[in-house]
Amino acid sequence: MAVPDLDLARIRAYCDTRVPIRLREEARIEATVRGNSVTIFDCRPPWQPNLTQWSKAPVAQLRYKPATAAWTLYWADRNGRWHVYDDLPPDRPVQTLIDEIDDDPTAIFWG
Repeated sequence: MAVPDLDLARIRAYCDTRVPIRLREEARIEATVRGNSVTIFDCRPPWQPNLTQWSKAPVAQLRYKPATAAWTLYWADRNGRWHVYDDLPPDRPVQTLIDEIDDDPTAIFWG
């Protein structure tokens, strides 16, 4: 079973509200889906003239468990390895994870 459409829409809506429209040439927040995982990235425009693609830094990963219809939140270390976010119990509704990422009480997602 794939990621539920309604949950994915909530994640993408959150990403769209993170950066005001007037600043989207300077920064974007994007969500990509791979299997049962949705990864949120902080994206920045090319910083050198010879580059054409935006850079992407991982912010958070939300993993869906079809058996429980719930989500677990992960954070990326400096080497790009994912770790369970211990300050929030696993198997939560997607909106709970989005709220935790947005509030960022540990400064692990947005610094």
